[in-house]
Amino acid sequence: MGAILSCRARNSHLCEVPQGATCKRLRMCSSFYEENPRLIPSLPDEISIQILARLPRIHYLGAKSVSRRWKAAIVSPELYKVRKELGTTEEWLYILTKAEDDKLMWYALDPLSRKWQRLPPMPNLTGEEGSNTGLLGLRLWNMVVSSIRIKNSIRGWLGRKDALERMPFCGCAVGAVDGYVYVLGGFSRASAMSCVWCYDPILNRWNEASSMSIGRAYCKTGVLNKKLYVVGGVTRGPGGLTPLQSAEVFHPCTGLWSQVPSMPFSKAQVIPTAFLADLLKPIATGMTSYRGKLYVPQSLYCWPFFVDVGGEVYDPEKNSWVEMPMGMGEGWPAKQAGTKLSVIVDGDLYALDPSSSLDSAKIKVYDHEDDAWKVVTGDVPIRDFTGSDSPYLLGGFLGKLRVITKDANHSIAVLQAERQNDKSSLPSTSSTPLADSPNLAGSEINAWKVIATRCAGSEELVNCQILDI
Repeated sequence: MGAILSCRARNSHLCEVPQGATCKRLRMCSSFYEENPRLIPSLPDEISIQILARLPRIHYLGAKSVSRRWKAAIVSPELYKVRKELGTTEEWLYILTKAEDDKLMWYALDPLSRKWQRLPPMPNLTGEEGSNTGLLGLRLWNMVVSSIRIKNSIRGWLGRKDALERMPFCGCAVGAVDGYVYVLGGFSRASAMSCVWCYDPILNRWNEASSMSIGRAYCKTGVLNKKLYVVGGVTRGPGGLTPLQSAEVFHPCTGLWSQVPSMPFSKAQVIPTAFLADLLKPIATGMTSYRGKLYVPQSLYCWPFFVDVGGEVYDPEKNSWVEMPMGMGEGWPAKQAGTKLSVIVDGDLYALDPSSSLDSAKIKVYDHEDDAWKVVTGDVPIRDFTGSDSPYLLGGFLGKLRVITKDANHSIAVLQAERQNDKSSLPSTSSTPLADSPNLAGSEINAWKVIATRCAGSEELVNCQILDI
């Protein structure tokens, strides 16, 4: 027994390292990685980049702390070019919310790990022009705005001038193209802004991009041929805030804007009386890229009423607008405020119709051959959609249709649509994700699965975008 203890004592003595030597070893290890000319010792950097490109993006934040060389590699364009070549890019969901103090916040969701990350806040703005004239414009805009909630918010601003300074991006538009998120225009001190801010997910920071040709708020965006289009909205004129018919397009490769022919608003030109023509204001209520063209549903507004008048279609090859098919425009489902959201999944155009009941909704798909919207499924669990400007959002990523909404616990829930398999070939209890079908339009959705949640409290949904990086 004494021999064993003696042996253990000798082994213990051999394993002991003075504390100073341990620190020295750690310093030498750190110095070695910092000074080593290669990302991974004994491997060419080309191979190391291939390895890093296969690493899930959720781990990049921790990988940046390995060394300065690793950090430089992870934020380099070369790494993301390799990811595209290898097919290891990942689609993440980016959600914009608004808190009670009117503060806008961005969150990113990795749908595979189901982890959320908070993005850096957008920059604070002091406003492009003074607030007095802008407040007059807001009073006039009350005759145009469609949502009761928006109108109540505007009335609240009139009594709280400080609120105007806290809401520099109220009414901003959001679009995603070429791996970046763009926030365009909005109000600042009641003046419509033309500025554009760009979020770089690689560097995780906001940068100012080229401004639009005119200040816009509540405009609509769409992406076609890797270009970001902006149409309509409202701007500030001599008599206050007035609706816009103009459109423009942003070219990410050059960072510049160019003009697009203005929307004709042809339906607004056939109003029977001059009184109604002056009272009803044409507004773009949505925008989507579908079958190689831009589709813009429209309405005529006079608060608190709005009348759907179809819409118009922009053909980039002809650089001109034509009237939207009647069934498409008149049947396009609308939210409470008249906004017409939609999403493209596997080439099909989907929209959510909340008019069925107070606690559920329907998913509809557009059939271009029949020029009609057809119900895919009902019973989408949407709660309290009358109490928010944006009670739900639609997204299409990883080949699946998603609905983003608030649940009974005031958490943001990301729902995934699922369908029942053919009962003649599979047991009645089996089901597969909706994305297993190459085309969603012919599938019957009969279940909604929550794939991710995040406690949101009183935050309201504003917008969502998908980035594939």
